[in-house]
Amino acid sequence: MDSIDKLLAELQTEYKEVQPQQQQSKSVVAKSFISSSPKSASLMDNLLAEVKANFAQEDAAIELKRQQEVEQERIRQEQFKAKQLEALKVQAKEWLAKVDPLSSEGLWFERFAESYSSKLEAAIEYLRSNE
Repeated sequence: MDSIDKLLAELQTEYKEVQPQQQQSKSVVAKSFISSSPKSASLMDNLLAEVKANFAQEDAAIELKRQQEVEQERIRQEQFKAKQLEALKVQAKEWLAKVDPLSSEGLWFERFAESYSSKLEAAIEYLRSNE
């Protein structure tokens, strides 16, 4: 048992000697990292700023594209409505030409049209409401 105790004591002594050396080497590495840190921090800040700028630029490009798509859709909708209105004007003119002004429908329409600036406008509104 005495030899085991000696061996254990030797191992403990060696371990205690190795441990301070490891701590010293860690502190040397930490000091070298800290001393080079201002340069690397500046480099990291520059990289971070560049990445942020790239993301901001991409976001701006995406937003611009989205706005352009919205504007194009609005223009398409306006063109579609204009075509519908033109088709409705043609139908209204045809309807006005066919309606008998002395019929019940014709008399009703005369009264209905009084609140509009023109009979065509009234006929368009009348046909729109019957769709």
